[in-house]
Amino acid sequence: MTTFDDREHAFENKFAHDEEMKFKAEARRNKLVGLWAAGLLGKSGDEANAYAMEVVKADFEEVGHEDVVRKVKGDLGDKATEDEIRAKMAELLVEAKGQILNEV
Repeated sequence: MTTFDDREHAFENKFAHDEEMKFKAEARRNKLVGLWAAGLLGKSGDEANAYAMEVVKADFEEVGHEDVVRKVKGDLGDKATEDEIRAKMAELLVEAKGQILNEV
């Protein structure tokens, strides 16, 4: 194997790892958003966890995170605006990444 092949293989492995970490962070963010929204809806314990999993599943409807925003906004009604939900998602993505890095 040549140095070029080694380098190509390393880049492919890094790309795969980065994509996996991105997926995990977004899924964790969605769970955290679900738990946040569940709190606003007065849910706690198992009910809050079940709702958070619904939010995670909502992300698989289409590419991007707008499906999550739509789901949470629809459930929260006037308790939060779409902009507040997006801001919370951005905030919780940072937290989710930190949690995942601490687990590794």
